Amino acid sequence: MKSIAIIGSGALGLYYGTRLGLTGLDVRFLLRADLEAVRARGSIIVHLKDRTLELKPAAVFGTTAEIGPVDLVIVTTKTTSNPDLPALIAPLLGPDTAILTLQNGLGSDQLLADHFGPLRILGGLAFLGVNRTGPGIVTCIQDAELILGEFGRPISERLRLIVSFFAQAGIKTKAVDSLAEVQWIKLVWNVPFNGLSITAGGVTTDKITGNPALAEEAQGLMKEVQTAAAALGHIIPDEYLKTRYEGTVRMPPFKPSSLVDYLGGRPVEVEAIWGKPLRQAEAAGVDCPRWRRLYTELLRLLSKKE
Repeated sequence: MKSIAIIGSGALGLYYGTRLGLTGLDVRFLLRADLEAVRARGSIIVHLKDRTLELKPAAVFGTTAEIGPVDLVIVTTKTTSNPDLPALIAPLLGPDTAILTLQNGLGSDQLLADHFGPLRILGGLAFLGVNRTGPGIVTCIQDAELILGEFGRPISERLRLIVSFFAQAGIKTKAVDSLAEVQWIKLVWNVPFNGLSITAGGVTTDKITGNPALAEEAQGLMKEVQTAAAALGHIIPDEYLKTRYEGTVRMPPFKPSSLVDYLGGRPVEVEAIWGKPLRQAEAAGVDCPRWRRLYTELLRLLSKKE
């Protein structure tokens, strides 16, 4: 397994693709708006806290047909683009190509399994603070951990190999037996901070943790996600909520990805992050009044922008 296609070359895809490419792997990026600028410069740039990385030359393409079959497809598109994924991915598949989705929320792994078969599919959750700051340029303010799992299966040798690729790139990575549990763990942060950053008027994370009312709401939402996860068989310790919240307090001002999309006039992943998991929680008998109120307000705000 040596060739990798990055589908979704925004902040996440550029970051992970660059770090993997710098280990010597054959990484090929699908680019759209940034294609000509990156081709002219010949590189992708990642700014870290203490240094800058540059992948040069960068293998960038305008279509997946140009990329051709690879060993591993890493999907980092927004879930709002999921209807286009099957057509994008099809030209990249060989007999043994694996597909790893690093998308937010719930449902993407099942969608890919329905189209390409469950044995090809893996999923992952990126606990990462990174923004695209120019054409083919990203800035990372926090790189915590990448957690990967097989779709509906325990840890495999294939998964261990992929984990080793990220580890060689200097990324803290681990494999887990339950991908679904990790998806709920990430919702503990995504539901409150991605949502409140929009509904509070387009604010960065420090404005949420620094405002007593918003801070209380964020922590209340985290507890609701924890309770919902438990009802579905996924136990998230209290200590995890405390650690994630305190880590957010210490972060520099950060715009969550949903806020970046909202301010940029792009579709927001409302159903994958808020709608679908909320419906699962309520179907399991969990009352989530804060979460329901946040979801309703997001729908209202987004309908006004359409």
